[in-house]
This record gives sequence, structure tokens and C-alpha cells, in this order.
Amino acid sequence: MLETSVRLLRLLALLQTRPGWQGADLADRLGVTTRTVRNDVERLRHLGYEIRSATGAAGGYRLGAGSSLPPLLLDDDEVVAVVVGLQAAAGSTVTGIEETSLRALTKLQRMLPSRLRHRIEAVRAATVAVPGHGPTVDPETLTSIAAAIRDHETLRFDYLDHRGHEGRRTAEPHRLVFTGRRWYLLAWDVDRRDWRTFRADRVRPRVPNGPRFTPREPPEGDAAAHVVRGTGSAAWKHRAVVRLHAPVEVMGARLTPAAGLLRADGADACVLETGGDSLHNLTTFLTSLDVPFAVLGPPALRAHLRTLAERYLAAGADNV
Repeated sequence: MLETSVRLLRLLALLQTRPGWQGADLADRLGVTTRTVRNDVERLRHLGYEIRSATGAAGGYRLGAGSSLPPLLLDDDEVVAVVVGLQAAAGSTVTGIEETSLRALTKLQRMLPSRLRHRIEAVRAATVAVPGHGPTVDPETLTSIAAAIRDHETLRFDYLDHRGHEGRRTAEPHRLVFTGRRWYLLAWDVDRRDWRTFRADRVRPRVPNGPRFTPREPPEGDAAAHVVRGTGSAAWKHRAVVRLHAPVEVMGARLTPAAGLLRADGADACVLETGGDSLHNLTTFLTSLDVPFAVLGPPALRAHLRTLAERYLAAGADNV
């Protein structure tokens, strides 16, 4: 019985590593006959695993999705990734997911071997989380929107705009975009016949969804770029376009999505679309990047930099 149980676990681990397996290959890996493989597959099916099989040259066994979640086999790196992800989710912007994540994390940590517990403890001890203060989103709202996007169904919802006015909207949902602080829905507004970006925490879906639609090409061909640019223009009093004299890979590693929209401009430069509440704050942010830059716009920012440059030169001059 113990030998059979061990073999079943090995078979399950193999099935999770590839989209499909030939019966002969599984038998060779396990050191058994193909008949034993067939019997073991039936045992796994009785335990709740959806294992599909087909005959012929292109046949074999494939692990599918069943009606319930059976136990999963994860390797060491996968376990570490899951635990770190759950720890991050404990401070998430999704309402209620903190408690769920902590419950799952507790279950995992009880079962971790010492070698993995030490690795994960090292990550935890070396990490400091900055708690978010932004609005949270109901997970049911996210799943309802995601399902409508997947099924290409028109979404009907109540929406609270930035002025505090609530209204009913009808839209063709395209993508959910997470900027690191907030969730946004990019959708084609049916009544306004234009693309609109909605804050997901202000969306209250109505049921049922509307009719199916044919997906449209997103604006600028990039949903994330459109949302970042649109939310930035709404949040910033002063917008700016700046060429940074550093490769986009270098600046991409330094900047968060909230800093603005970054795109390559040759091998050694990139363009940043950003903004700030004041020209002074915007200048402070740009100089803190510690790379040479040129302001492509607006003219007011260039004038402000010239004024500051004259002030700094005067401050650095020898006073006789």
C-alpha cells in the first residue's frame, strides 16, 4: 500500500510537469508496466483529479481541471514563490483578501520542511512592507468585470465619479489595469461612444450582463499605456514630457508605474511622460533621478528650470 501511494504521488508530479504524457513514457519513468499506469490513473481519478486520456499516436494522458481543487504538488521554488506572493497579498488593495491570504499562508507554513522555512524566513526578515493607503476593491467586483471581459459581454454598472455623482453606465470592458496603487477598468462607453477609464473601486456591477460584443482595438494599441497616461493627466496639475539620457531598461528598474509612462528613445535614451502638483515638485522629482535630461514640454517647466539655474549659479558664485 505504501509503495502504491508513493507511486501515485510520483505519477501526479510527472503529470503536472508537462501538458501531456505517453503511457509508455510514464511507465518507463515509474519503472512499471503501462497496465499499472492505467490502474494508477484510475486511482487518481477516484481521488478527484481530472485526468484525460486519448488513444492513438497523438494520445496519452493529460491533467485537466476538475470540479474541485485536489492537493497540488509544488517544487521548492514554487512553494517559495507562493508563500512570498501570499505575504504580499496580505497587504493588498483587494478588500478582504488579507484574511484569506493569511489563512492560506498559515496552512502552508505548518507543512513546510525546515529547508524551505529557513529560505522564506530569510526573505521575510529582509523585507519591509509599506502599507497601502489607497482604496480597496471588492474581489467579487474584480471577478465580475474579469468574467465580462473574458466572455465579451457588455457590462452594466453604477459608477461614482470623482465629483461624487453616481450614475448608471453601460460599457464594453476591455482590460483591468493595476498601477500598483489602484485598479482601473478600461472600457468602451456605449452611450458616450468613446474609451473611458473607470476606477474599479467605484464600480458596482449590475446583473445580468448585457449582450455580447466584438472586442475593439485598444487606444494607442496598449491598454496599460492609455490608462497610465489618462490617470496621470487627471491626477497631475502640471504634466511634462522629458527625455532621459539613460537606457529605458535602467530607468524602468528605478521608476514605478505611478511615476508615469516610459518608452524607449534609441539605445541610450528614453522618454518619460510624468507630472506633479507644482513645477517645483516636478523639478525636484526629475533632478532626483540623477541622470541628464531635456524637457520636451511644457515651456513653463523649461522657464522654471532656467530660473532655478540662475539662482543656483548666483548662490555658487564667489562673493567679493
